[in-house]
Amino acid sequence: MKTTLIVTSIHAPNPVMHALAQGCQAAGYDFILAGDSKSPDSFALDGCHFLSLEQQRQSGFRLGLSSPIKHYARKNIAYLQAIAQGTQCILETDDDNWPRAAFFAPRSRMVETVTVQQPGWLNVYGLFLQPDDHALPLWPRGLPLDAVRQSLPPLTAMQSVDCPIQQGLADENPDVDAIYRLTLPLPRNFIADRQIALGEGVWSPFNSQNTLWWRDAFPLLYLPATCSFRMTDIWRSFVAQRLAWSCGWRVLFFSPTVWQERNEHDLNRDFQDEVPGYLHNAAIAAGLAQLNLPTGTAHLLDNLHTCYAWLVEQGHMQPLELSLLQDWIFDLTQCGWKAP
Repeated sequence: MKTTLIVTSIHAPNPVMHALAQGCQAAGYDFILAGDSKSPDSFALDGCHFLSLEQQRQSGFRLGLSSPIKHYARKNIAYLQAIAQGTQCILETDDDNWPRAAFFAPRSRMVETVTVQQPGWLNVYGLFLQPDDHALPLWPRGLPLDAVRQSLPPLTAMQSVDCPIQQGLADENPDVDAIYRLTLPLPRNFIADRQIALGEGVWSPFNSQNTLWWRDAFPLLYLPATCSFRMTDIWRSFVAQRLAWSCGWRVLFFSPTVWQERNEHDLNRDFQDEVPGYLHNAAIAAGLAQLNLPTGTAHLLDNLHTCYAWLVEQGHMQPLELSLLQDWIFDLTQCGWKAP
């Protein structure tokens, strides 16, 4: 099964990128890295196909011309490049996540696993902590703060579930919000060798830092560009979860296959960029859940547009988002993607 690793970065090749490239070569994966306006003029990394900003603009993708610069959503062009080249799975991470051997191990879309069925917000990190670690709260970026200390739900017996979207965690410096980083200690680590699927109506944010997508779910990769850097993958995850339910899919979380050595961040700036999430994430999920969407994969693209149109209507994104989304859908279909 053809698999492509996708990263976006403005940095020259660093040790993490070298480790990713070497792992891809050993596993037989393609590796595409999308640059931006601050990327170095020359970028050379054996085993990595670098897409400069100029190459993105000349790619033939509408989104290559319309997508704003200096935004994480430039990653969308790398997704399209991989899809045009016939990839069946997209694995994505960031340039500060060190891969372990398991990061490159094949994974199955059909998974025999326990499931959370109790609807509502779930602090999924709590299900991956040792019992002694529960005294100190830990929660994923994007989780409404009033859900941080909610009791953990029961798990079902093992069952076979279809999970074309799978989120791996990260050890050492997991993906937490600025409030956590400003007030609580790191590093933190998770239990190994665990996986848990989320049933319909169970909400948990997931990110773009250790995430695997099968071809059927490729439309849901779209990263919105008219929101903050700290919300683009989180709000994408809410749309993806809502549409996964309409297709009978489940989102899977699994134990870390990377550990993060985090790039330098301005935590106060991160906090500022996360404020829309602190204020609106719960309402966004509730609104998406209430949308009357037809079920089945044949409606995936129309449902995707409906979700983002609602986000624009509610003022969470700008009207430009719908134009960018139309470019994404056009490019995606030109690349040969069809509803399963």
